[in-house]
Amino acid sequence: MSTPPAPLRVALANGGFEQPAVTGVEILPDASQTQAPKRVPGWLTTATDHRIELWHSGFNGVPSAEGTQFAELNANQVSTLYQDLPTTPGTKLYWRLYHRGRQGDDTMALDIGAPGATVQQRRFTDGTTAWGYYTGTYTVPAGQTLTRFAFRSVSAAGGNQSIGNFLDGIFFGTAPYVVLTKDAAPTGPLDVGDVITYRINARNEGGGAAENLVLTDAVPPGTTYVPGSLRIVDGPNAGAKTDAHDGDQAYYDAWGGKVVFGLGNGATAGEGGSLPNTETLPTGTTAEYRVTIDRASGGRQIANTATATYENRLGDTPEPLTATSDERVTQVNPAADLSVVKAADATTVTVGQTVTYRITVHNAGPNRATGVTVTDRLPDGLVLLSAEGPGVYDPVAGRWTVGVLDDGARATLVLRAKATAPGRVTNSATVRGNEKDPDPGNNTDSVTICVEPAPSCCDPCATRP
Repeated sequence: MSTPPAPLRVALANGGFEQPAVTGVEILPDASQTQAPKRVPGWLTTATDHRIELWHSGFNGVPSAEGTQFAELNANQVSTLYQDLPTTPGTKLYWRLYHRGRQGDDTMALDIGAPGATVQQRRFTDGTTAWGYYTGTYTVPAGQTLTRFAFRSVSAAGGNQSIGNFLDGIFFGTAPYVVLTKDAAPTGPLDVGDVITYRINARNEGGGAAENLVLTDAVPPGTTYVPGSLRIVDGPNAGAKTDAHDGDQAYYDAWGGKVVFGLGNGATAGEGGSLPNTETLPTGTTAEYRVTIDRASGGRQIANTATATYENRLGDTPEPLTATSDERVTQVNPAADLSVVKAADATTVTVGQTVTYRITVHNAGPNRATGVTVTDRLPDGLVLLSAEGPGVYDPVAGRWTVGVLDDGARATLVLRAKATAPGRVTNSATVRGNEKDPDPGNNTDSVTICVEPAPSCCDPCATRP
């Protein structure tokens, strides 16, 4: 299914209680105590002393559920921990958490709603042997633009108001929402044979992480993939990648004509990883590859769009989502593959005879050629007698102006010249046009003739009886 328009992003700050770092156990000021040198970001408490208790994993034999730290809901008082978040009415929000008892079975309530009017969603009772894991959803009611997400201590084993209800791994927020932005450089217009560099940036503008994020980009028709150009420019696992479907997280699929990137933390072998939201990773991650413009694209546009698939795993079952980048269009200048063939009717002549040259110009496309000219200056020992063919031949400059030559068309110029001196005479013709020529190697051709001396006019054999 496609990703719906992004609502206002909602995501708890410091949901795993990883900040600030503590050793053992510490009771610290909440986020409201802005003057405190060390306080717990994101979280507020209803306790009158504004204190929150953080534990390091393993202290008193209690491991964290995620990361290296967790919180105890009861610090010095029985209280409520909460965060107030801007929300869009009608938005579906996901929550998940870990809960554990400290000295026995502890009970905690999850309250969600407008500040001052929260509604209990669930109660959780857990003992000391393991963390309980819970998930759920909440839809923001009409008119509610600020939503409180709160944990309220209900009871704790032992009766001590400063003991009970461990919390960890908390998430409350919107689903992941991946935004793809595509760039093509240079911007163009470009010529046949030029290289285009495509960069695709993926940012998660949602709340939860985008899981199993895979970016696919079909190599545009009329271009050829440049081997060895796969690269993660920035973000997790930055660096060059191989074309093979091997150990790194990108590959070129020659059969499918596409490049594939697994993006995010933990991506391997073209398999998707986890991309956190832009609060954690503001610039997201960027993938890159290059293509060469083929001859067939001359005079055309090259359009390219990338797509990504990913999963929302905040609920009980993964929800497949897709994202599509903006389209990048590159204009390609016309191209015309001109060639010239020069031939002589006879390659051996006698002084005084006529040498006949035939110069044929061909346009192999893909576009029509304009401003076509052929430079063909007759060498010493030849005197021009006539020039026949389309266009105009300038004998002084030795230039044949053909003009326009359509794709697939040919034009032939016949030059006749008188041989005036014996020797070997080499004559060359070179063709040029206004458009990019994808194969300039056939733009010049030459022919050599042998001019022999004329026979004597006083042959002694002719006077004998």
